[in-house]
Amino acid sequence: MSTEQQVVQEWQPKNNPWLIIMPVMLATFMYALDETVANVALPHIAGSYSVSNQESIWVLTSYLMASSIVIPMVDFFCKFMGRKNFFMFGVFIFTLASFLCGISNSIGMIVVSRAMQGFGGGCLMPMAQAITMESFKGEARNKAMAVFGLVVVVAPILGPVMGGYITENWSWPYIFFINVPFGFLCIALAKQFLEDPPYASKQKNVHLDKWGFLWLCIWLIPLQIVFDKGNDADWFNAPWICWLSAVAAIGCIAFFITQVKGKNTLIKLDVLKDANFFCGTSMLILLNGVLLASLAILPQLLQNMLGYDAFTSGLAIMPRGVGAFTALAIFGGLGSRLSYKTYGIIGLFCMGLGGWILSELNLEISMMNIVIPNMIFGVGLVFTMMPITTLSCITLRNEQMTNASGFQNLLKTIGGAIGTSLVATMISRFSQVHQNGLVKSLHDTNNVYAERLSSYASSFVHQAGDMMNATYMAGKMLYNQLVQQSTLCAYMTTFKVFALACFILIPFMFILKSERKAKVN
Repeated sequence: MSTEQQVVQEWQPKNNPWLIIMPVMLATFMYALDETVANVALPHIAGSYSVSNQESIWVLTSYLMASSIVIPMVDFFCKFMGRKNFFMFGVFIFTLASFLCGISNSIGMIVVSRAMQGFGGGCLMPMAQAITMESFKGEARNKAMAVFGLVVVVAPILGPVMGGYITENWSWPYIFFINVPFGFLCIALAKQFLEDPPYASKQKNVHLDKWGFLWLCIWLIPLQIVFDKGNDADWFNAPWICWLSAVAAIGCIAFFITQVKGKNTLIKLDVLKDANFFCGTSMLILLNGVLLASLAILPQLLQNMLGYDAFTSGLAIMPRGVGAFTALAIFGGLGSRLSYKTYGIIGLFCMGLGGWILSELNLEISMMNIVIPNMIFGVGLVFTMMPITTLSCITLRNEQMTNASGFQNLLKTIGGAIGTSLVATMISRFSQVHQNGLVKSLHDTNNVYAERLSSYASSFVHQAGDMMNATYMAGKMLYNQLVQQSTLCAYMTTFKVFALACFILIPFMFILKSERKAKVN
């Protein structure tokens, strides 16, 4: 091992690691929270600017789009500015953009401000993950990564609850204004406690991969538009979706070619040679898709099918956070008595079990029928995300952490976008399939249907004036019930798909290595 590499491996921060991760966890929480905090406020935002709900969706997608673009550039900016300076710069941009979102007077201004917020916040999570991994060793690292995993999991769950409460009790701009004091507190803590390691300090003659950045934009921006608008446009039946998909595919291929052949690239793809990183990241892509997709459709199910309001539907998801805290307490009590593989297997089983229980619900359920599977799902999230994130990076060298974390978070963001977009299509397609199956029962030779039709028609005869109109109204009512049931079945089938995805990942836990490899040159 060379002297330079030995210095890199032996570097340790001067400050207490638990003080170091205070600004790191605060920044991560703010960024992850803002991924979902505006979801329930979209109707209010659309009403404030007199735009359609479809146009207001850009408030969400602009944030994700900007985050995706900046994540691969984290390694470059850390070397260009120094990681500590770049971290504080990212928090400042995020905080300033949050204030601009709150004072926006047009849909255009808030979309641009949200993109700016995503640009500032997108760089925070990969740096936070790298700093947490580097600052701790041994058992302490396991506990720190458990806290990091808890923040990443709980913040998006709290988002709809906080957003709904603030919107209903104050006003939607305050969901952005609340970031301002915490942002400046985070900057102050970062200035006091963060340090630059040798491999993430300010360097001279650092060049931006301009072609890589160009192809990254050509890849991700059309891809995000396709994900966002694809279901509404009936996907590839719309020519413009086909064209944008082709542009995104060309951009993706060109981007990876430039990263393989270039010298000073945005992403160093050599981390994919590490089996733990490749397998763990692939699992995290799917799990992040399941997490964000389930967070997208569960409030819709509760509001559209069960009549919950925005705040109550967000509150029904809160038990995921309770389950996550429970899992953290269990992890703290057991510690290293169980291996990370065991935690991961238990976590995937709990996520699958929670999804399967949700797939057995009906329209007559109580709140507890939502609370219990969500708690089980929350336990599974911590037991899954925490060990897989740690194991995926545990065989990497410290100087690879920042680049690997950025690349991993880019792919996780794309996985979340794919999951969120596909779940809308799944609900639509599964609803059509179930409706086609159920409608075959609506015929006169079906005694149950005939009796129900006659009963409803008898109750409508005074309102309709004659039996013919009453029968028509009864048939209309039965068809509406069929549509409602087919939509419910679509939600249930989708939750079954989520459960099966988690169960299928269990064997892949055995591929991940538990101990860090010794790297000898």
